[in-house]
Amino acid sequence: MATPPPGRSGEPTLDGSALYREEIYTDRQVGTLRVLIPVTSSGAPDPSRSTLYTGEAQLLTNMGPMPIGFDIEAKSLAEAVANYAAAAKEGIQRTMRELQEMRRQASSSIVIPPAGALGGGGLGGGGLGGGGKIQLP
Repeated sequence: MATPPPGRSGEPTLDGSALYREEIYTDRQVGTLRVLIPVTSSGAPDPSRSTLYTGEAQLLTNMGPMPIGFDIEAKSLAEAVANYAAAAKEGIQRTMRELQEMRRQASSSIVIPPAGALGGGGLGGGGLGGGGKIQLP
């Protein structure tokens, strides 16, 4: 049986010192802006931590819409709204790079046996060819 990583127990628990209140804003056309306001475990604002701004958008693909999330550097809601487009563009570019890397890894994991390894190049017909020679990929 697997043991949990150090510092984690088998029970899911919330960290009371890292709580945020979430507010969601949208224009109902382009995307969503989430504001994560730090709070104490009692729910009071926590001025010792910064407010976080994240954006969400959808990229339309032939498989349907793909959600994309990204952080927005901002000090206020107005600044986050102004920075949304640039952060969304960067998030989409990052997602496209990740998809290309996943495709590259998937295509490079296909192993094709050398010619004649299946015996005469036809279907069926007698096991591995090569006269007992060991070939390493």
